[in-house]
Amino acid sequence: MVRVAYEIVEHPADVGFRAYGATLEELFKNAAEAMMSLACALESIEERERRDVAAQGENLEALLYDWLTEILAIADAEQLVFRRAEVTELECSKARGIVYGEKFDKSRHHAGTYIKAVTYHQLQVERTPDGWRAQVFLDV
Repeated sequence: MVRVAYEIVEHPADVGFRAYGATLEELFKNAAEAMMSLACALESIEERERRDVAAQGENLEALLYDWLTEILAIADAEQLVFRRAEVTELECSKARGIVYGEKFDKSRHHAGTYIKAVTYHQLQVERTPDGWRAQVFLDV
């Protein structure tokens, strides 16, 4: 059976996604990549640079929110687009990882949706019979 990593969810005012993972680490990786795919076509991005990401939160929703917010902040501040995420450490209140990508180049990259922020609107992280599922909406 092929497992879907994420799916985009339409919302009247925003855009969102549902991410899935057999483990929490896989869920956080797939959630990051879902957000990345909305910002830019992933297939056009090369892994020329890497950035460390660290997040903290008092529960899984807050931790996922901070994880995605940190990735978005790095991308925005440095004008980077990311293709892939890797989770290197995940505990109940902190996450660490690496994102891979490169400087945005409008001649090579197809810009997608400009993401202003990650929101807490209907943010969910839950265990399912197959592992984990998260729902996230982004302010665009």
